[in-house]
Amino acid sequence: MEGIVLIYASGHLLIDSRVKAAELTARGLCRHSRTTIDKIINIEIFRFMDIEQSIAALNNPTRRKILEWLKDRTNFPPALPEHTGLDGVCVGYIQEKAGLSQSTISNYMGLLKQAGFVVAERHGQWTFYRRDEKKIQAFLQAVQNELLKD
Repeated sequence: MEGIVLIYASGHLLIDSRVKAAELTARGLCRHSRTTIDKIINIEIFRFMDIEQSIAALNNPTRRKILEWLKDRTNFPPALPEHTGLDGVCVGYIQEKAGLSQSTISNYMGLLKQAGFVVAERHGQWTFYRRDEKKIQAFLQAVQNELLKD
């Protein structure tokens, strides 16, 4: 059987193609091993997110700039010695670079987090943010599918 196969696992909907179902079975994502899947699209469904919420989060030049800055850690000062091995950037560095108040940056980062574009991790009194590349790609794919659907 060929065609698009939808597999719902661990809160994610995957649509894959040209991947043998045996590979998906090995990863615990599919129970059928005789299927070849027709189309490759890796889309993660955000259970509590919709395209409009994500677009709204991007509807601000500073929030888009923050996402751009987070692509490269060297856009920020070096991490403190006690934070050297941590992923992401301290919210204080983001605030400093943006030149905005702490409350505004907290609001902006909350919107980006709700939209699924960043991941936040607390380390002591500090919050560190990093981009969630998989969710960003899934969002871009979802927008493309929405705009190009028949």
